[in-house]
Amino acid sequence: MRLSFAGGGTDIADWYERHGGAVLSSTIDESACVTLRPRGDSRIRFRSLDLGWTVDYDVDEAPVYDGTLDLAKAAAARFELDQGFDLDIRSDAPAGSGLGGSAAVTSALVGALATYTGARLNRREMAELGYEIERTDLSIPGGKQDHYATTFGGFNHISFDADGVLVEPLRLDDSVLRDLEARLLLCYLGQVRTNLNLVDTQIEFLKSGRPATIGGMHSMGADVGRMKDALSKKNLDRFGKILHDAFVHKKMMNPDVTKGTVADTLYEVARAHGASGGKLAGAGGGGYMLLYVPTAKRRSVLRALEAMGTNGQMAVRQVRFADRGLQVSRVSAP
Repeated sequence: MRLSFAGGGTDIADWYERHGGAVLSSTIDESACVTLRPRGDSRIRFRSLDLGWTVDYDVDEAPVYDGTLDLAKAAAARFELDQGFDLDIRSDAPAGSGLGGSAAVTSALVGALATYTGARLNRREMAELGYEIERTDLSIPGGKQDHYATTFGGFNHISFDADGVLVEPLRLDDSVLRDLEARLLLCYLGQVRTNLNLVDTQIEFLKSGRPATIGGMHSMGADVGRMKDALSKKNLDRFGKILHDAFVHKKMMNPDVTKGTVADTLYEVARAHGASGGKLAGAGGGGYMLLYVPTAKRRSVLRALEAMGTNGQMAVRQVRFADRGLQVSRVSAP
């Protein structure tokens, strides 16, 4: 899965095809995993180990998209299948967490199914296929960054325009990454997004020419370049301040991103106790919030967040970066 630090929202086609877009993101040590086992018959069986859902149909049948494991059904429909299989899915983060979980699941599905069927796809082709499965086949609104982030892996500057997508890895020293990890906290808001139509609202704002949305998105694009420069110069506290700017610009783009959540209150408390930056991890409406906290203020912020939490809902944890993106391994049957 991934953390997006700046630029999220500029990866929507309605924006980047006219203005260009960019994001700065990194994969983290949260993963989605699928395991595919061939069967001796023509049945396809998907199972979510997290939700306890099972879907079973014949390889020659058209899948029914009814909200149950639709990502798996749509991914399978993209490949030529002549034999059945069992496929188990698990994920480290809940749906709607803002960590790019659905794209991570889709990437894992594409990787497993491509290997199973012998389809030769490079990472770019797998990222594009994952995007098409979600956005075209299932009509799930959203951008393109997650599919590239989770498939390629690592700390990347990803840019989008009408001609395609460019993934540029940031060659950061390991000491810088470890130092940045020590300053970042992930706070779970105690809820996950429901269908709040936040992306649809953003697109409506764009089409209507809402000035704050247009201005916010231009500013978010600029934040990406400023943040990349700060990291290249190892200026982590400047990175934290730009993270704050990115959150302000995200709310300019769409003021509903924190609606119905404790995000604004949490952020005010964290800032009052020493956090210098932060933002929602995803499109909004709940999930995780990322905070940048100078190490000298870490204890104060943690105590404030602990006091704010109720019924154990305010879970706070450290960020751990991961270099790996999509990985596929094949093992022999026992």
